[in-house]
Amino acid sequence: MDKLPKLGIPIIIILIIAIFVLVNSAVTIDAGHAAVLYETLGDGVDSDEPPLGPGFHIIAPWNRVIDYETRQQQLFEEMRVLSSNGLEIQIDATAWYEPITSELGKLHNTKGVDYLDRIIKPAIRSAARSVVGRYTPEQLYSSKRDAIQDEIFEETKKIVENQHIQLNGILIRDVTLPPTIKDAIERKLKQEQESLEYEFRLVTAEKEAERQRIEAQGKADANRILSASLTDKILQDKGIEATLKLSESPNSKVVVVGSGDSGLPLILGNN
Repeated sequence: MDKLPKLGIPIIIILIIAIFVLVNSAVTIDAGHAAVLYETLGDGVDSDEPPLGPGFHIIAPWNRVIDYETRQQQLFEEMRVLSSNGLEIQIDATAWYEPITSELGKLHNTKGVDYLDRIIKPAIRSAARSVVGRYTPEQLYSSKRDAIQDEIFEETKKIVENQHIQLNGILIRDVTLPPTIKDAIERKLKQEQESLEYEFRLVTAEKEAERQRIEAQGKADANRILSASLTDKILQDKGIEATLKLSESPNSKVVVVGSGDSGLPLILGNN
């Protein structure tokens, strides 16, 4: 009976050690995440070793894992940059990025878990300064925003493409100019719009005047041709035809043939 307590103590110790080892060996990776294995007794993280994917894993208790989110992530960035004429412009941008899962070991050994601050943010700021510096405030405010957005994305992508990071897109949410510059641009745009509207009215008026000239010219040409074609004989025939039609009217009248000017009939009568 005295031996049982002596045997129970080592068993309890072994169980405690086993539970401790099991707890420190069991690792669960969440969905949308992956992890690199850091071997404490080895050379740290093996860059060529595939990362641990989502699910349950057993590792040596003296090792540890470093978790990375592998889903697309979003960055909101506000930057102050200079335009081509030296004016300070504020750019509000959104970037979408994610680490390349198969290259997590290389990313960890070269950049670490704070790769966002080390690589992505400096890359976006550098690209924004380079691109915005090519344009005037007027271009930034109006017609060139889409082009600027695409150029910033392409330049940032070139910087991060060999850094084990995937850049999915950049959106320029807003471009803020100094108030005085913004007001001047808006006045200029308004004046240009009014000028275009005035030119449109002038063109419309000129077209209408041209239409009226053409119509009047057509009528004048028609009258000239008609006058040239009307002889005295034709006029007499037309007058006779009209007189005969009037004579057929039920109203009482007297028709005197050949008594009018040029020999045209006269019509005398009452209604």
